Amino acid sequence: MLSMYIRKIKQTNKKTGKEYCTYRLVETYRNTEGKVRQYLLLNLGAHFAIPEERWKELSDRIEEIISGQQNLFDAAPEIETEAQNIAKRVIHRAAKQSLERTSTEKDYHTVDINSLEHQQIKNIGTEHVGYEMLKQLGFERLLTELRFNKKQIHAAIGNILGRLISPGSERATHKYLQTQSALDELLNCDFQKLTLDRLYAIADKLLRNKKIIEEKLFANEKDLFQLDEIITLYDLTNTYFEGRALTNAKAAFGRSKEKRKDCPLVTLGLVLDASGFPKKSEVFAGNISEPKTLAKMIKRLEGNPKPTVVLDAGISSDENLEWLKNNGYTYIVVSKKKISEIPDINGFILRHKKDYLIKMKLIKNQDTLENELYCYSELKEKKEKGIRDQASLRYEMELKKLLLGLSKKRTIKKYTKILECLGRLKERYKQVSYAYEITVIPDEKQKNAIDIKWTHIKNRQKMAGVYCLRSNCENLDEQTFWDIYVMLTELEAAFRCLKSELGLRPVYHQITKRVDSHLFISVLAYHILHMIRYKLKNHGINESWDTIKKELQNHSRITSAIKRQDGKKIHIRKTSLPTSRQLEIYRALNISSSPAKTEKSFF
Repeated sequence: MLSMYIRKIKQTNKKTGKEYCTYRLVETYRNTEGKVRQYLLLNLGAHFAIPEERWKELSDRIEEIISGQQNLFDAAPEIETEAQNIAKRVIHRAAKQSLERTSTEKDYHTVDINSLEHQQIKNIGTEHVGYEMLKQLGFERLLTELRFNKKQIHAAIGNILGRLISPGSERATHKYLQTQSALDELLNCDFQKLTLDRLYAIADKLLRNKKIIEEKLFANEKDLFQLDEIITLYDLTNTYFEGRALTNAKAAFGRSKEKRKDCPLVTLGLVLDASGFPKKSEVFAGNISEPKTLAKMIKRLEGNPKPTVVLDAGISSDENLEWLKNNGYTYIVVSKKKISEIPDINGFILRHKKDYLIKMKLIKNQDTLENELYCYSELKEKKEKGIRDQASLRYEMELKKLLLGLSKKRTIKKYTKILECLGRLKERYKQVSYAYEITVIPDEKQKNAIDIKWTHIKNRQKMAGVYCLRSNCENLDEQTFWDIYVMLTELEAAFRCLKSELGLRPVYHQITKRVDSHLFISVLAYHILHMIRYKLKNHGINESWDTIKKELQNHSRITSAIKRQDGKKIHIRKTSLPTSRQLEIYRALNISSSPAKTEKSFF
C-alpha cells in the first residue's frame, strides 16, 4: 500500500547563493529488512502553489487516483485538478522508468476485470498529422538554428498546432493543450507546466523571426514538392476586432469583408505560389488602399526569371500594372472595366466543366497592347442572375412599403423625406437600382407625396456571367490564359481556410505586436494545413480540413487501469486502434498509424 506525502526541500542556487525551496512527492515503504525508506515519486518544482495546510488532502487524493481507491468525499475543485495532473505525471514517470518489453513478449497477469477503468482520454489523431508535417518541413531544425531552446520549440509547436486543430485565441489554445490534447506525449514534454505567458512570448519571438521563417519554410516546401516558381498570387483580406483597439496603431475603420462597419479592422496581405503555398505575409492598417500594398509585397521577393503575377480586380489598378511593367513582371488580372457587349461569339472556344458551358475569346487590345480574354460562364451567369433577382425582389418590396405608407398613419409622407428614402435604397441596392425608373408624384402644395411609380427596364441590366481578363504575357492561347487565371481560386481558398478553419476572425487582442503575432500564427498554421490538403489531394482525398479533423478526432490516447490479484494496479497508456478511414489518411500522408509508445506502470 502506498503512503504518500509532500516534502519541502531548501536548496541554494550555486551561482547566486540565494536560497529557495522545491517540493517533492515522496512515497514511504518498508524494505526487505523491515526498515522504513522513502522513494521520490515526483519533483513538483519550485513553483508548487498549494498551501501547506492542504498537502495531506492533496497527497491522499493522488494516492486514491493511482491506487484506484473509492473517493468517499468529493475533493475541492482546485485539489482535484492538481491531484489528477500530478497522478498522471507520476504514472507517466513510472512507465518511463520500467523496463520496456518487446511487442512479441507475453505479459500475463491475473486481474479483476470488474475493476477496469479508462482515464486521461485525449486527442492524438490531428496532433499526430500536424506534428509529422512540421517535422517533414524541418520546422524544429529551423527553430534550433534560430536559437530556440527545447521549451520554446515545444511552445511554438503547441501554439501553431493548437491554432490548426482548435482555432481560437492563445488563451483557448492554452486550455486545449492542457485539457484535450495529447501533443505533449508526442513531443515528450508536459504542457501542464506551460503557462499562458509563455504562449504569448513564443508568438512574439516567432514574429521577430518572421522574415527568415517564411523564407525557409517556402524553400523547404519548394524542395519537398518540386514547386516551380513561375506564378505569384496576391490578394488581401481583413479581420475585425472585438473591442475598440485603441492601443493598436494599425486598427482602423475601413471596408470590412464581413460587413462589420461597427468594428475597427486590420488587413492581411498574402503572397502564394501557383500551388497555394504561402511565400510572404504582411499585416497592414485596416483602412489601407488595397492597390497601394502591391509593390511592398512583391518587390525584392523574387529572383530571375521573374514570375507571372496574378491579381484580383481590387488590386489591379493602372498604377500597379504600370509598376509591374516597369519592374519586368508579366501579369494576369481581372479587368475592372464594365462589359456592355462581348466580341463575336464565333471565335469563342467551347468547353464544359461540371455540365456548365464556358466560352472564351482572346483578342489583342491595340490601345494597351495587352491580350484580353473575354469569358462567358453559364454557372457564373446563373449565380449572378440569382443574386440580382433576389436583390430586385427586395428592392421592389422596399418600394412597396414606401408606397403603402403614403396611405397609413404615422408613416413617412413628406415629399423630400420620400426622396431621401429612395436615395438610401438606391445606394443599398445599387447592383439593381440603376435598372429602375422611379417617379414620385407630389400633392398640389408639393408638400407630401401621393404616389410612387416605378418601371423595371430589363435591357439596362448588365450582362451576367461575362468578365474580362487582361495580360501583358505574349504567346498565350486561350487555354493557358484560363488555366493560369484559375490558380487565383487557390488564393481565395487560402483566405477561406484562414477565416473559417483557422480562426482568423475575430481578433481579441488590442496591442499592435500581439495582433501581428496572432495573425502570423494563423499563417504558419495554414502552411501545415495546405501541406496536408496538398498531399491528400494527390491521393484522391479532397475533403475540407474540418471534415478531415472530424475523421481523426476519435483517434485517442487512453490510460486503462485494472487491479491485479495481489492488489496492485496496472496502468497502461496506449493509443487506440485507427479506423479504416484514419488508416487511409495516414497512408496518404506516409506517416505511422500508431503514434506514441505504449507505457506500463504498476502501483
